[in-house]
Amino acid sequence: MWLLYTLLVFLPFGYAAQQQPLRSDIHTGPKRVAVIGAGAGGSFAAYELRKLAEANGTPLNITVFERNPYIGGRSTTVDVFDDPAYPIELGASIFVQVNHNLVNASRDLGLEVRSADYARPRETAESIGIWDGEEFVFTLKNSYSWWNIARLFWRYGMAPLRTQNLMKTIVGRFLRLYEEPLFPFHSLSEAAVALDLINATSSPGENFLQRNQISDLFAREIIQASTRVNYGQNLPLIHGLESMVCMATDGAVSIDGGNWRIFDGALKSSGAEVRVNTTVTEITRNEGSVRITSKPSSDADAVQPVDESEFDEVVIAGPLQYSGVSISPPLQHIPDEIPYVKLHVTLLASPHKISAKFFGLGVNDHAPETILTTLPKDLNLGANPKGVGPADFWSISTLRSVDRTVLEDGTERQEKHYVYKIFSPERPTAEFIAQIFDLDYDNGTGSVVVPQGNTSIADLPKSEISWFHEKVWNPYPLLYPRVTFEETLLAPGVWYTGGIESFISTMETSALMGRNVAALMVQSWQKQEQTKNEDTSPSSASGRAEL
Repeated sequence: MWLLYTLLVFLPFGYAAQQQPLRSDIHTGPKRVAVIGAGAGGSFAAYELRKLAEANGTPLNITVFERNPYIGGRSTTVDVFDDPAYPIELGASIFVQVNHNLVNASRDLGLEVRSADYARPRETAESIGIWDGEEFVFTLKNSYSWWNIARLFWRYGMAPLRTQNLMKTIVGRFLRLYEEPLFPFHSLSEAAVALDLINATSSPGENFLQRNQISDLFAREIIQASTRVNYGQNLPLIHGLESMVCMATDGAVSIDGGNWRIFDGALKSSGAEVRVNTTVTEITRNEGSVRITSKPSSDADAVQPVDESEFDEVVIAGPLQYSGVSISPPLQHIPDEIPYVKLHVTLLASPHKISAKFFGLGVNDHAPETILTTLPKDLNLGANPKGVGPADFWSISTLRSVDRTVLEDGTERQEKHYVYKIFSPERPTAEFIAQIFDLDYDNGTGSVVVPQGNTSIADLPKSEISWFHEKVWNPYPLLYPRVTFEETLLAPGVWYTGGIESFISTMETSALMGRNVAALMVQSWQKQEQTKNEDTSPSSASGRAEL
């Protein structure tokens, strides 16, 4: 590792740019750019390209291909009861104050920003509880922030303050990536060295926190609860940089109507032609251009019309390993296939609150509205990716309440239903859902029959679970420690945003990489133009004749 670190430190920072091959300029019209993926990376690549092209007077056509029927990638919403008045985030739920790309775009696009938990009912004394599968090890009160702070320091000593200071240091270093001289960066590996973040990415979070004198108790109960809800990973697996990113929660907000609206707005502002429900099947690299072959995504078994279009550049804005795109001739730099987390997201509505009984609380107690999880003190699962432990889920959150019209004895009445989101490594069974809402009861008028075994939420009565939606994601990689990251330019004319996923996996960092690729692309055009002008200048021609 020391040899690798030394090589990275002493490698000239601009080396990737110096080695980038110039492409012959065959197409003389507007620059033609294809972007594969309409999530954070793809939308911000198009957004930044348009800004830079207009600033430089470069004619530009952008085409965005998205295999899903919607824009936003892993940021999308589902309507509770199919009512657009109640959109719920299915994927990425919040962004924070230091997410400058998302914050600035939200402002510039005129989007309404709200506190991330503005709709939470706040009907219990505790807003957050951290459960280790046996007991709540810590809870935060809905009010009395001073009391929460006092309790933190009483239980964990100086660890909260040390964590806050370390987080600010790490985030401060990372934010240098947004500015010259580091931005735009050709090599994320070299940038990580220049930012002195290699020590954080090369170590498991557990070791990184220990080296920085943060107690094991605070790390396990508080920081690990955050890495589990955000990434489904424990501290011995996830690297130190992402462990700190999880603690940067100041100013958590979301967009009214869904965070996908940032990316939709960015694409509209870019003037791109957006082809949703269109799957790119092949990229053919030619000298000076790339050919994109695509077809409609729907009805995969039917014979579909195939489209072929020529572009000057292509941006692959998502993990290449999940794209299903064949590329010929082979890329010069092929990204590693890395394991991604399988996350089950369950959204549901019910007239019932979370069961205090299930969590071992008293008859008169109420369960916290948001329940995060960690591991018990004596259980260490190491770097095992199957690390959920006895809790069996990563988190349960009460998102909001909704008034539901129900018909009873021929009369309509309003009934309050609560909307929940569950993150878990496996699909929740009907038995588990019944338990967390204490549906196994007999109230004198009949009993709820709780299905046993491998049954689904659909097996529960609609009077108890009035609405639900299930989704399986591969939302982020297993963030194992590492010191090198994927190349940004995979081959002449083929750019890649997915390399930042193993560094920091967020909407913000994907947006940053989209902007970075756009800036590098425009720089390459300027270099090509400069080289062409030099080659056709009288002095250049004279020099060639003398040789």
